[in-house]
Amino acid sequence: MPSSQPSLDQLPIRHLTPADVLACADLSEDRGWEREEHKWGLLLTAGTGYGIDDPSGKGLVTACVVTSYGPGLAAIGMVLVAARHARQGVGRRLMRHVLAEAGDTPVTLYATPNGQPLYEELGFVDVGRSEMLTGRFTFAEPAPALPVRPATAEDLPAVLRLDHEIFGLDRTAMITRLPAFADQLRVAEQDGEITGFAGLWPNMDTHVIGPLIARDVATAQALVASLAAASDRPLRTDVDSRHDSLTTWLKANGLERIMDNAIMIHSLPDLPGDWHRRFAPLTVAAG
Repeated sequence: MPSSQPSLDQLPIRHLTPADVLACADLSEDRGWEREEHKWGLLLTAGTGYGIDDPSGKGLVTACVVTSYGPGLAAIGMVLVAARHARQGVGRRLMRHVLAEAGDTPVTLYATPNGQPLYEELGFVDVGRSEMLTGRFTFAEPAPALPVRPATAEDLPAVLRLDHEIFGLDRTAMITRLPAFADQLRVAEQDGEITGFAGLWPNMDTHVIGPLIARDVATAQALVASLAAASDRPLRTDVDSRHDSLTTWLKANGLERIMDNAIMIHSLPDLPGDWHRRFAPLTVAAG
């Protein structure tokens, strides 16, 4: 007898909510990723999730999250298709839907080597690379002795101003969630001026450093060393490959390259903001 279940191109795409965290984590696990429930919780709260339910009741067929930074930019992340539905066009359908929803808003994402051909087909262009590094931080090569301290509530306005200046767009909805999301939030300060900030947040058995915003490489190193001293876990971060002096220093301190991702954008020639002071994203899923 013919199947009574609808084909994949007929299944409705719906918005995901924080109630879908476990279903999204199951989908991650299905594709060999870590479950990352803590990160999914942030993304589904601060952004808009999209997904297709499997009519057989086996969870999600596909999912992704879009983080909006106003009309200037949106970021797509966590694009996943269940292994049982891979290579059937459902990921392409979801991406086309998300791009249609974005309308005239430029869209960015970090693409794995496997995903990059699809995104190129959809009109994304490669504007840079990001290097994922992980490992136990050894402190073998000291950081510059610059003043770094835990952030306080009074620092938030200055942190938001600095982030807006460097990221190029207003990330208030995301940055204001950092104190609750991260285990540590540190600021670098010189002559009463905040010159950088960085978060340290838990992800499975690691601590992720991100975002990492700093006046210069020395300030970025001081922030990383301060956060590393506060962690008992292996570290992970995703550094813009143009910051080769920072990646060299991180590798000298025990971190190893795991993979590279392409930084891609749709409908803009390049990302806004100042990449010279933007060292690592909060998470590649949020741009």
